[in-house]
Amino acid sequence: MTLMTAPSRRDGPPGGGGPPEPRPARRPAVLPWLLAAGTAAQVLVRLWFARARTSPAANPDETGYLVAARWLAGSAGGDLSGNTFYQGGYPLLLVPAYWVSRDPATVYTIVMVINAVLGAALFPLGYAAARRLGLGRRAGPAVAFAAALLPATTFFGAFALADAVLPALVLAWLLVLDRFVREGRALDAVGASVVASYAAMVHTRGTVVLVVHVLVLVGVAVTHRLRDRATVAGGAVALAGYAAGASLNARIEGELYPGGVRDLAASLELRITTVPGQEWALSGAAGQVWYLIVSTWGLAGVGLAAVAAVLARRRAPRPDRIMAAALLATTLAIAYASSAALPDEHRVGNFAYGRYLSCLALAYTLIGAAALARSGPRAAVRLAAASLLVLGTAALWVTAYAGERLRTHAFIAFDFPETTFLSGDRTALHLPAVTLVVGGLLCGFLGLSRLGPRHRAGAMAVTLAGINLAAVTFAMGPSPLRTRPAPPFPGPEAGGVAADVSLHWAVKTRLIHPVWWTRVGRVDIRDGRRPAPGVCTVVVPLPDGTAPEASWPAHPAGWRPYPGRAWSIGWVSWRDPSCGAAQ
Repeated sequence: MTLMTAPSRRDGPPGGGGPPEPRPARRPAVLPWLLAAGTAAQVLVRLWFARARTSPAANPDETGYLVAARWLAGSAGGDLSGNTFYQGGYPLLLVPAYWVSRDPATVYTIVMVINAVLGAALFPLGYAAARRLGLGRRAGPAVAFAAALLPATTFFGAFALADAVLPALVLAWLLVLDRFVREGRALDAVGASVVASYAAMVHTRGTVVLVVHVLVLVGVAVTHRLRDRATVAGGAVALAGYAAGASLNARIEGELYPGGVRDLAASLELRITTVPGQEWALSGAAGQVWYLIVSTWGLAGVGLAAVAAVLARRRAPRPDRIMAAALLATTLAIAYASSAALPDEHRVGNFAYGRYLSCLALAYTLIGAAALARSGPRAAVRLAAASLLVLGTAALWVTAYAGERLRTHAFIAFDFPETTFLSGDRTALHLPAVTLVVGGLLCGFLGLSRLGPRHRAGAMAVTLAGINLAAVTFAMGPSPLRTRPAPPFPGPEAGGVAADVSLHWAVKTRLIHPVWWTRVGRVDIRDGRRPAPGVCTVVVPLPDGTAPEASWPAHPAGWRPYPGRAWSIGWVSWRDPSCGAAQ
């Protein structure tokens, strides 16, 4: 069974002959109201988790997307040179926030609302997937609602990150592509191409989606000659969409990254062409698969096993095998390529990381839940055993390769929302313990799937929803208070701002979003020249033990220092009182 396996609604009665069965009496159309209410509830849940968020916390990622949106809206840009390139697809969705307000805190709040609406779309999309997986009208909404609350699809929605929209894009792509593979309509090929090309505009993970999409189109064209027109139409739209995205991203790169972007090509080439590099990439990919299963409480492992079984089964319908191949190829390609491209940052997340495959977590969870609910006892046990085997093998692989580095490298709790919940520790990764806990949770889901037909889906949905909500609540930390961030500088928000070339990159990046009225320029205080006309603020580093007044010995007469701090890094903003700064 794959993500899109379901009995066709157009099939006749068993045996193929005889009069059609009488249709049951029509019931009130409650489904649209149920989906609308569920979607609204999803929005409210997401807004609740993001209720205290008023400024970026995950930098430079959030700042990169926000500044791109601000520039696309016609306001001031910024200099993000040297950082990873943050593509323009997600910022396009945030542009309306800058139409409403220029205040950074207000803009960020609107972004959280946009994220909540985008994330809530996973419920109706998940319901559509659940129905194609064969879950009934009663079970489908419950399982889809619970699965849409996974931390992988809710936690990152409380930040201005592309991860807020990627899960919905990937699931929408799978749904529309599946319909094209089965029915061959040009409209579906075009729709899937639009979604895939937009995903490529959002993130490099979307580029993997687009490549797999094109390969599916080519494969369908080769094996189904009657669908040539549809595949040509889909291919043309995919090419046009990719070209449009490349053009947009080129403009953003030229404007916001004048000094160039962080080059990951050299790291990727080294990993692909050397034995140690392959060991790093494969182990990192195994760690991502491990985390994918952990982040779904074992259900994604069942989904992986079910998809692999369909691909290996020669008698499986061709559309099922095509979709199974597409889903597995996307999963493995994202895991391997992302691991191979990233440099060693001395983080535990280099060895076990869930964010890159989070866009696929909901799809595999739905597949796993449906597989357990619809399979016989023996088949369900086999699928659960396969999930445990993959989970345990990946855990051993990561442990053997990373070794002591799992304890000595930096652990960032933001990278591990699910494991910190399972272990109750925000300071370290307890890989063996987490693996055992997830194995126990999966056995629990297996037991629930053996309940009576009327109760199994509901019990699984309630359990899944409870675990998800508890995990996200824990990951967000103690109940936060909504506080407005302090202004970056004293005095009015006006005048030019320049940062010294020796200022730490973290401070430069953190200032770009709150300094909304102008682009933060560059200055070298060591050359002794006066700042350019119109510059009212110059930000310089403050080494430990240095008085703020001594941070810029050659400052212009009359300028005054105001110390600040960001990420435990000292800095000083020198202001020209003639610009109206605080006296």
